[in-house]
Amino acid sequence: MDKEIEQLKEQLKKQEKLASLGQLSAGIAHEIQNPLNFVINFSKMSDKLLKDLTEIVEDNKDKLTDDTCEEVEDIMTDLQENLQKIVEHGERAISIIRGILLVSRGKENEYIPTDICKLVKEYVWLSFHAMRANNKQFNISIHEQYEEGMPMMTVIPQDLSRAVLNVMNNACYAVWEKAQTAPDGYKPEVNVSVGIRDSHIVITIADNGEGMTDEVKQRLYENFFTTKPIGLGTGLGMAITKEIIEEKHGGKISFDSTYGEGTIFTFTIPIRK
Repeated sequence: MDKEIEQLKEQLKKQEKLASLGQLSAGIAHEIQNPLNFVINFSKMSDKLLKDLTEIVEDNKDKLTDDTCEEVEDIMTDLQENLQKIVEHGERAISIIRGILLVSRGKENEYIPTDICKLVKEYVWLSFHAMRANNKQFNISIHEQYEEGMPMMTVIPQDLSRAVLNVMNNACYAVWEKAQTAPDGYKPEVNVSVGIRDSHIVITIADNGEGMTDEVKQRLYENFFTTKPIGLGTGLGMAITKEIIEEKHGGKISFDSTYGEGTIFTFTIPIRK
């Protein structure tokens, strides 16, 4: 009993730290958004100036040697590609920040038209980079399959993103733990897919990790049940995930797991009209 109380205390401390971290993350995200906007805007302005320079060079080609012309054109091409990459990655960062702010500020149970593929992709990679930030040796292969042309779907994005993050975190942990003891040749992998089937959004996250024992399968959704060491898991993630998918979205969460081989989780959510 004393051990259970001690474990509960540790889990509650972890929850308090996560709540504080959530507030801190929202503040950091807000502060980063402004300089990122400047980076993107100045990159776009520089791209316009580069186009103007290209026109000037074109008009004065007869005054330059062939070698000089070729060198200038190569430099301008490289500059244009670099500016496009700055804009692309800057806008990606802005998108992630908006997602973080949505999670921290979103109204409870507010349904919002959402790009599901984009949401899943962002939180799959957020999970990966969070694991990598805590362990520099962490590395896995992530294979993604997103149905093209999916319309915006009405969901509670701050909750659905949390569900994706919880399952993805578990998948990353499972494959990395297995990689520590697996024979040479084992490649830790997670497969993610999003699509529409029979008027439902279907999200799957599959891993080739440790898999679950029968006891874990039976107790998976119990509050405070975790197979991770104290300090690494609260035991609330899957209980919260089940509530998000089944109670808040009227869907179903299911899993199939073989011990030693891996686990696949499936979210099936009815499309709201």
